[in-house]
Amino acid sequence: MSDVRVVLAFACTLHFCVGALVGLSVDEAHYALYATHLDWSYFDHPPLVGWVQWPLVALHAPTAVLRLLPELLWLATAVLVYAVAERLQASNRDSGTLATSRAGYWAVLVFALAPLFHVLGIGLLPDTLLVFFTAALMWLTQRLMEPTALHRAWLWLAVGLVLGFAGLSKYTAILQALAFGGCLLLVHGRALVSQRWLWWSVLIAVLLVTPVVYWNYGQDWISFTYQARHGAGGDWQWVHVLRFVLLQLLVYGPLLLWGFAGVFRCFGQTGQAGRALALFFLIPFPVFAALSGGGSSLPHWTAPAWVALAPFAGLALADTVHKGWRALRTALAWVQGLISVAALGLMLTAGWPFSWSFANPFADVHGWDQAGARALALAAQHGLTGVGVQNWTLASRLGWYARPLPVYVLQDRFDQFDLWAGDLPPGGSTLLVDWSQMSYTVPLGSHGFGTCTLLDTQAVARLGVEVATFRFYACHNWSGAPQPIPQGKV
Repeated sequence: MSDVRVVLAFACTLHFCVGALVGLSVDEAHYALYATHLDWSYFDHPPLVGWVQWPLVALHAPTAVLRLLPELLWLATAVLVYAVAERLQASNRDSGTLATSRAGYWAVLVFALAPLFHVLGIGLLPDTLLVFFTAALMWLTQRLMEPTALHRAWLWLAVGLVLGFAGLSKYTAILQALAFGGCLLLVHGRALVSQRWLWWSVLIAVLLVTPVVYWNYGQDWISFTYQARHGAGGDWQWVHVLRFVLLQLLVYGPLLLWGFAGVFRCFGQTGQAGRALALFFLIPFPVFAALSGGGSSLPHWTAPAWVALAPFAGLALADTVHKGWRALRTALAWVQGLISVAALGLMLTAGWPFSWSFANPFADVHGWDQAGARALALAAQHGLTGVGVQNWTLASRLGWYARPLPVYVLQDRFDQFDLWAGDLPPGGSTLLVDWSQMSYTVPLGSHGFGTCTLLDTQAVARLGVEVATFRFYACHNWSGAPQPIPQGKV
């Protein structure tokens, strides 16, 4: 257990340092804005990611304090992964030969060495919440699969709360609910259906997610429509699936692949309970892999599935010491650890020492706080009452750092900012902000403004190297007919 504490202490220290020194990402800022616009739900996600931040946002907590929330969730997830792996090992029929194998330690290590989990440990996203609730649900499922557990009321009440909060985190929590139901049906069979505490837990979960249904009912079900279209993507192609799988290996690391060996081990040497728990990976991952064929699956969507595989990976990796795989196991651990630290280092330095001939992905979390402060000052000086951007992904950082100014997205699409600020009315004026990493031509004429005047240019530098530039324009007489044109395109 002491080795586990060392791993967790090092990772949490790294998260805190990085989180205190870089600005909010586009998604983080978007969900932080949820807390400034409290509602029953939102256009693109359920509300819990905003609700849990509301107390700190209301107290004007700095970024370093806001990021303590995802760090605590990451830490709690790691502890649950450890507990699930230890229980898996204890239930293994061959556990006598694995008394010193430390499945829990290796499960925590593969979780801590997966690069993308560090992103979720620094920034609060709906996936950060769902990963935690997935691990908690697995821990509860293990106990409810015990022969005499069906009458333990507190377990069922906890399941209802976890499922409800998972549903308030992300719509895809339905996949974790299916995995939970599948596990208990495989172990307890039809006796499960007659268990009254099951229905009490279902009732609790349904009641907890009613705010989402209530809000969507009043908004013509726009969230469900949006998510259905977003998930469907475009034309299905196998090459998209291949690219998706390769990207998964890159962002989660090959050590988690030992999870499949752990699953097979459970199929061969443990009871039904150990085998059933694999459904927490076997249900969601194929769904997202299939969706990737349409080009719509994002890498972090599968995070709950991979965290479910981590205990199985711990079980298998712990056993490699007896089978001659120790050198490979150690080498991969070092490689993944170096990749994770290097990625966080590049985030801190905005990509230094590399020079980027294309858009620098690490410039994304630098300079937006200064740009927001400058936007507030310029808007006040020139009598402008809002900020305009030409792409929705540029809106959240300015919405956060330039609050309370409303942000208008000058783009022909519907999103959360249309609900918060609406469209810039024809004839209206705004402070237009352009960012060099996603730059657009100044919109003038029939698809833009009558006039735009450059007010200021602000460079963003990191370690003496300029990584991005903001330009601020006073624009008047909006046409009401957007047609953003990226720089370099006619």
